[in-house]
Amino acid sequence: MSMNTHKNILSVKKLIILILFVSSLLPSLEAQRGWEAGGWLGVSHYFGDLNTNKDLNNLGPALGAFGRYNFNNRVAFRLGANFGVVSADDADSQNTFERSRNLHFRSTIFDGVAQMEFNFLPYNHGSRQEFFTPYLLAGVAFYRYNPKAEYEGEWVELAPLGTEGQFRGEEYYTFKGGLAYGGGVKISLSYQWSIEFELSSRVLFSDYLDDVSTVYPDIDELENLRGDLAVALSDRSVELIPETLEVPIGTEGRQRGDSNNNDFYAMFGVSLVYYFGGINCPKVSY
Repeated sequence: MSMNTHKNILSVKKLIILILFVSSLLPSLEAQRGWEAGGWLGVSHYFGDLNTNKDLNNLGPALGAFGRYNFNNRVAFRLGANFGVVSADDADSQNTFERSRNLHFRSTIFDGVAQMEFNFLPYNHGSRQEFFTPYLLAGVAFYRYNPKAEYEGEWVELAPLGTEGQFRGEEYYTFKGGLAYGGGVKISLSYQWSIEFELSSRVLFSDYLDDVSTVYPDIDELENLRGDLAVALSDRSVELIPETLEVPIGTEGRQRGDSNNNDFYAMFGVSLVYYFGGINCPKVSY
C-alpha cells in the first residue's frame, strides 16, 4: 500500500473516530429520531495515472439513492447505492510522456456505502431556526468497476487482457473496497422535504481503476500469453508512429503508471430527501 494511501486511510479513520466520539457526547440533545430516504443526481470524476494533474475536464454522469437513520439532530447513519461514469485520456495531458503513452479508459462504477454523518449545527426538519447545517461524512465503500478502452471502433474490457503482464488467474479484481469521506450542506424545505449538496470521495484499495499501475511487460511474452489484442492495448504509443514518435515507448520494465499512488474518484450531487417523521417511544400506562 502506498504512503499517500496509508495517510489518507489514517485521516479517514480519524474522521470516523471523531464522529463516533462526538456522537457519544450528545445523548442529551433534543432528539429528532427517524428515517429518511432520498435520491441524488450529479457528476463523478476520476483521479489517477491518466489524470496526474487532477484536471476536471472529464466529468461523467452520476446518481444514487440512500436511506438514513437520524439518532438525533446531530448524528446519523446512512446506507447508499451509487452509480457513476469515469474516464480519462492521455491526449488531454500537458505532460509529453503521457501524451506519448497515448492510453485512455472509460469505466462505469457501482458502489455501496455505509457511513456516519455529523451535523455541525443542530438540524431539525421543519424548524425555522434549525433548518440548515454543514456536515461531515466518513465510512466504508465497496465498488465494482470495469475499465475499457476503444480499439478499432469497439470498447474492449481491459482487465482480462493483463496489459501489464499479469499471468492468467492473477488479473486484478474489479470488485474492491475503499473508504468514503466528504461533506456537504443540508437545508430543510419543510417537515417532510429537504435538499442537500454533497461532495464525497473514495480512497480506493486499488491502483487499477484505469488499468494502469506499474511497468510495461515483455511484449513477446504478453503476445504468447494473451494474444495480439493485449499487445495492442498495452502499448498504444505505436499508434503515434511516425506522426509524433519514431519508436514506441513501451520497452520492458519502463514505467507505465505509478503504483505508489492509488486511484480515487469523487462524486458531487444534489439530493432530494423525504423524512418519514420522528419515532417516539410509546407511553407506559399504569
